[in-house]
Amino acid sequence: MSGVNEAQLASQAATRALARKEPIDLHEVMITANKASISMQATLEVRNKAVEAYQEMMRMQV
Repeated sequence: MSGVNEAQLASQAATRALARKEPIDLHEVMITANKASISMQATLEVRNKAVEAYQEMMRMQV
């Protein structure tokens, strides 16, 4: 989770730097934004699988 947060913060910082016309390459901004997006999607998929597994266990009869 901290890695996802760090990726999101790096993406925000790069975007702000680009908006302020600081010396940063556009491709760096796009790469950090995509890394943040992919890490968030992966985290959400893991969460969804965990919830699905929990729900499946709750449906089991003892």
